[in-house]
Amino acid sequence: MVIAVIGAGSIGKRHAGNLEALGEAVEPIGWRGFDQAAFEARKDVEAVVIATSTPIRLELIDICARRDWPFYAEKPLAWRVAQVEAIHDAGAPVAERSMVGFMMRYHPAVRDLAARDLSQVYGFQFEIGHDVRQWRENWSFAGSYAADPEGGGVLMDLSHEVDLALALFPGLELGAVDCVGHRDFAGVDFATRLHLSSAAGVVGSVAMDYVSPVSLRRAGLRGRDEVVDLDFLAPEIRIACEENVKVVPYAFDRNDMFMDMMRDFLALVRGQDTSNNPLIPRFDRMRESSLLVARAWENRVFSGVVDMDMS
Repeated sequence: MVIAVIGAGSIGKRHAGNLEALGEAVEPIGWRGFDQAAFEARKDVEAVVIATSTPIRLELIDICARRDWPFYAEKPLAWRVAQVEAIHDAGAPVAERSMVGFMMRYHPAVRDLAARDLSQVYGFQFEIGHDVRQWRENWSFAGSYAADPEGGGVLMDLSHEVDLALALFPGLELGAVDCVGHRDFAGVDFATRLHLSSAAGVVGSVAMDYVSPVSLRRAGLRGRDEVVDLDFLAPEIRIACEENVKVVPYAFDRNDMFMDMMRDFLALVRGQDTSNNPLIPRFDRMRESSLLVARAWENRVFSGVVDMDMS
C-alpha cells in the first residue's frame, strides 16, 4: 500500500520526502495530466496527501471520501464560505482520520501557549510579514497563484496566524477586514488586518503583509496576570509577570513541525494513538477555522494601494 502525494510543487516534495524518511511507501503524483477516474479505481492507496493549489480541493476530497481514504489537505481549503461548506460536507465520511495542513499548531511555542491558562487574556495580536519578491530564487509573483484575484492574496497565503488565533481563543468572531492592494493586481490584498473578538472577553488582531523589508513573525498576548511576547523567527517566548521576566528559547528545525504532523496523520490513518498535542488539526475539528479564513476573504475592504515595484 502507498501514500499518494498529489502535487509536485515544493510542499508536495517536502511531504513526500518526509513520508519516505518515516519509512513509508510514497507515490508522488503531479496534478498536470492527473487521471481522476484511473486514480479512483486504484486498490493500492492507503491515504492521500493533497498538496495542490487551493482551487483543487473539493474533487480530490470527494474521491477520498468515496474510497474511504483518509487525506491530509494543505491549507487553506478555500476562499469562499460555500466552498468550505461543500468541502467539509464531502469529507465527512473520513473526517476523523484526516487533517488540514496548519502545521504551525506544531510549533513548540504554540504548544506551550496551548498548555497555559489563557482565560485571563484580554488582548492578542499576531503578525507576519516579509517582502514577497524575496521568497525564493526565480520567484515570480505575477505568475504565481498568489496573484490571482480569485483566491489569491496575502490573507490566503499566510493564513496560519488566523488559524492560530482561533485555535488558542475559540469562539472568535470577525469584525473589520482592512486591506491594502496594489495598482497592478486588482483584487489582490498585499497587506491585511483582521479585527477579532469573542464573547469570552478577548479582543485582538491578525496582520499579514507582502511588504515588510524585514521578515517578521510574532505574537503577543496581554492578560490580567502576565504579558507574553513570542518571536517565531528567533524563536523564543518572553513571559513577564510583575517583576519577573522569563525568556525561553526554542531549538528546533522548521521541518520538525511537518514531521510531527505527518506522524500524527499516519496514526489517524491506522487507528493508532496520536501525540499529546491538543491542537491537532483533525479535519472534523477544522470547519470553523476554514470558515473564518473564508469569511475574512469575502469581507475584505480595500482602503488604498502600496507603491511597490513588482517587475
